[in-house]
Amino acid sequence: MSESMHGHCLCGAVQIELVAPKDEIEICQCAMCRRWGGAFYPALAGESFSITGEESITAYASSDWGERAFCSTCGTNIWWRFKPTGNRSFSAGLFDDATGLAIEKEIFVDEGAEWCSLEGEHPRQTGAEVIAEAKAAGFSFD
Repeated sequence: MSESMHGHCLCGAVQIELVAPKDEIEICQCAMCRRWGGAFYPALAGESFSITGEESITAYASSDWGERAFCSTCGTNIWWRFKPTGNRSFSAGLFDDATGLAIEKEIFVDEGAEWCSLEGEHPRQTGAEVIAEAKAAGFSFD
């Protein structure tokens, strides 16, 4: 994988540099992600990132523990942030170099739409399994 990946929204107002990006994408099939993007959320994370054009970003607290951001000019989905840690994943669609990446795992598969079924051998976790894993790591969702 490259040392960094560059991406941008549809209009180019928001530019992202993802440093040491993962070489796989996590797919979230939860109902909120489906409503947010029309299907599933393809999440790409890295060790760090930089953002140009933050003044064009609007963030929405979609739950007590999650935040979603989009470009307020063109509407492109930019990130999902886990509030307890501040960790962000970025929409893989922002990055041209992400098109060949494999799927690491799918999460919240029990909430996925039938027409969002993905082929391939990779781990698939239900929402209960994802929440249990996070609680075991010490995070609270109450």
